[in-house]
Amino acid sequence: MPEIKEDILATLAYFDIFDYPLSSVEIYSFLRNGYDQYNFDQTLVMLIVQGAVYQFDQWYSLKNDYSLVPRRQKGNEKAAELIDVGKKVSDFLIQFPYVRGIAISGSLSKNYADEKSDIDLFIITARNRLWIARTLMHIFKKLTFLVNKQDYFCMNYYIDEQQLEILEKTTYTAIEIVTLITLHGAPAFEQFGAANTWTADYLPNKTIDLSQAKAVKNSLLKTLFEKAFNNAAGNAIDNALMKITAGRWRKKTALKKLNAKGSVMGMDANKHYAKPDPKNFQHKLLKQYDHKVADLLQDPKSSLAH
Repeated sequence: MPEIKEDILATLAYFDIFDYPLSSVEIYSFLRNGYDQYNFDQTLVMLIVQGAVYQFDQWYSLKNDYSLVPRRQKGNEKAAELIDVGKKVSDFLIQFPYVRGIAISGSLSKNYADEKSDIDLFIITARNRLWIARTLMHIFKKLTFLVNKQDYFCMNYYIDEQQLEILEKTTYTAIEIVTLITLHGAPAFEQFGAANTWTADYLPNKTIDLSQAKAVKNSLLKTLFEKAFNNAAGNAIDNALMKITAGRWRKKTALKKLNAKGSVMGMDANKHYAKPDPKNFQHKLLKQYDHKVADLLQDPKSSLAH
């Protein structure tokens, strides 16, 4: 029983960092180990009686703060609006050459948004053509600034079919993977899930949901473009675009240019992936999470110290 108590509190601790209370179904799905439903239900009730967990309607939190409930509800409503927009955006972006799958990521994939939220997108491309695909999509994105719609096209994370495994294996990356809202390319995301079965070591009760992923139907223009560059020239162009783009981002980081959220701009990239690199964000988040869990273990009312 102590282990299941610790897992429930650890799950709530992670989402409490974001002031995000969870339902019992959500708590169960993000537990670090598998348990039968009866033990889970009984332990959750026990933690509430002990004062270690607070219940507000169907929501649970480590914080005795009811204001988190309307905050979540408002965030869920805003997220539903943006997810609908994201679906329309993905219907357009999937037509770009070499794009094989699109999913919503970030806070929006956890069903939360506020007035400052973007639509963060996770893109899977054909093998060895990530940089051609990314360059074409980001040329288009520059046009969206003219109509102030750039927040709808935050294509932050690219990965290609050659290297689908996420190398950083942490609680953070596991949660980011299993909460992806897949919009296009079920086959690509099936392969992505198969390459990242390690997430079960962190989250045995949750896997990527492919139910919303539409089939990818290539247009004639997309097919012709890919045929034209499925050769040595395409390889050379992709490699050149990688070097040019990575060089430009290194300069932005060196000059400490800030993004719209006030963070120094950075990108971690190689031939098979391109992703934002906010300085030490994941490290700081996991350190904060570890400290919260450690504090819970020392808190007598949690009954975990006994």
